[in-house]
Amino acid sequence: MGTFLPSAARKPVIALTGAVLLLAGSLLSASLRSSSAPRLRMEGIAESPCDPFSVLAVPAGTGGSYHADSGVLLTPGGAYGPSLRKLPATILNSCVRAATRADKQWLRSGQVPGQTGQQREMATRALLDLRLSVLPDGAVIAGWSPGWHYSWPRDSSWVAVALAETGHLQEAFSILSFLQRVQPRSGIWAARYKADGRPVLDGRPDELDADGWVPWAVWSWWAAARDSAERQARLQLDRLWPMVLTAADASARSLTEDGLPIPAMDYWEDSIQVTLGTAAPLLAGLRAAADIAVEVGDRTKARTWTRAAARLSTGIAEGFGRYGFPRTPFSYSGMDASIAFLGPPFGQADAGIRRAASLAQSLLLEPDGGLRPGTAWPGTPEVAWTAETAAFALFDSLIGQDSLSARWLSWLAAHRTRLGEFPEQVNANGDAASVAPLAWTDAVVLLILVSQEHQLPAIPTPGHEPRV
Repeated sequence: MGTFLPSAARKPVIALTGAVLLLAGSLLSASLRSSSAPRLRMEGIAESPCDPFSVLAVPAGTGGSYHADSGVLLTPGGAYGPSLRKLPATILNSCVRAATRADKQWLRSGQVPGQTGQQREMATRALLDLRLSVLPDGAVIAGWSPGWHYSWPRDSSWVAVALAETGHLQEAFSILSFLQRVQPRSGIWAARYKADGRPVLDGRPDELDADGWVPWAVWSWWAAARDSAERQARLQLDRLWPMVLTAADASARSLTEDGLPIPAMDYWEDSIQVTLGTAAPLLAGLRAAADIAVEVGDRTKARTWTRAAARLSTGIAEGFGRYGFPRTPFSYSGMDASIAFLGPPFGQADAGIRRAASLAQSLLLEPDGGLRPGTAWPGTPEVAWTAETAAFALFDSLIGQDSLSARWLSWLAAHRTRLGEFPEQVNANGDAASVAPLAWTDAVVLLILVSQEHQLPAIPTPGHEPRV
């Protein structure tokens, strides 16, 4: 039994005890948060100067800086690369000069977007990351760490568009060609592929949203390519047409009586259901495919896919729009970052979509300043995801909300690794986490910076329908 104290004497003790308990609780909460926060797996990637086709995953904690405008990492011990230690200095220095020269020439062959020195530095690093991440056969490695060392059609599509928009058309075409090689007869891509093109058989079902992303990527590549080398680009478009045809037909077949697609797994990769994360890309893909059909002279398919896109657009408006565009066509499902996929460059952002995007950004905001994928996201609490944050920055940039876009872009810039790489996640402590770089984030950031300099091509939408 405790010692009795008069009431006047007990108050300070109660107050002190409460403060101690509050402090202890805060320390415990911080400790648990710190222990459960995802860690950074790698600091970035580097080019092996004597083997241009070898990509080096740089362990977390590694210091150093990249040789100017190149993927060669210089550390206190010299050029980074375990296999380089035994090389004579003359050979190593020659390799570094050659690799750096090739990287600079490649950058000069395209555009390095950005309005400030920091933005151009971010763009340079993102471009060089993508140059390393696109393998000679066109496979895009999402992240250079086990579990991420695969090619997702979704990520690959974004990378193809970013490279096309920055003038690297041949690399973009190689990505699209890889996607065509691995496309199954059904037209619906597997969730992810190994670098050699074999699907990863880990139990994940096919992810239908790729049938929207890939036609959008082809359309965006064509919009950039047709003015550069008309004859060659047209031949390449003809080569890609069967892939677009198969994907768009699969998208149209997936629509049910309510105009929405069948249940499928989307970029959350945690369930099979009807989501905005699938419906929105499919809408963009059908509209893009319809416009491509006009280009290649197939007006029958153009009309078919335009009608399918109209059905899907109505289905999205009635199924999702009535509830403010949540993740699923149910009021209780919460907001999802995929609302950004309904705006430009994929479609026109009307007042309802703008309101929904604004609400989503406020609800998805994490204490570290970034955004999570959705209000019902089942991942680690208080962790922001860079690709989703960048997607909103692109959306805001393209609808004229420049200050808000700049806010997200500044947050992304401030939460890179010590080597300047964009990580997949930022944990509750504000530290870069998971893998770095993430190809998807690199691609979206490049499109944001491009959009500040010129308007990204917009897919024809109602009121600007394909010429059928």
